Amino acid sequence: MAMNNAYLEELATAGKALITHIALKDSTGTEVGDARKAVTWGANDGDGDFLMSKDLVFNMKEGDDVASWSGFSALTGGTEYGGAALTPVEFANDGTYTLLAASTGISHNAS
Repeated sequence: MAMNNAYLEELATAGKALITHIALKDSTGTEVGDARKAVTWGANDGDGDFLMSKDLVFNMKEGDDVASWSGFSALTGGTEYGGAALTPVEFANDGTYTLLAASTGISHNAS
């Protein structure tokens, strides 16, 4: 039995609570940066999509490369729920990487 949009919206709203932290990953899939960052999610856009409530800033070390982000259920360990690829960035020096809230989100939909 296919569920209606109201059901999917309720699942999406409950599901966002599972992802409490965001990590950056390099081109090999290894976490990079100073630590996972706590994340809060904005309101459901009515289509099962949520954007982060604020930008997340990560401290990076010389030699780090950033290739993707991933959501987790905890600061350390926990369950990894997936994420998305990012435009690759390599750090020639120590610096910061800002994961922008306006373009970082999770999607809960039937497709």
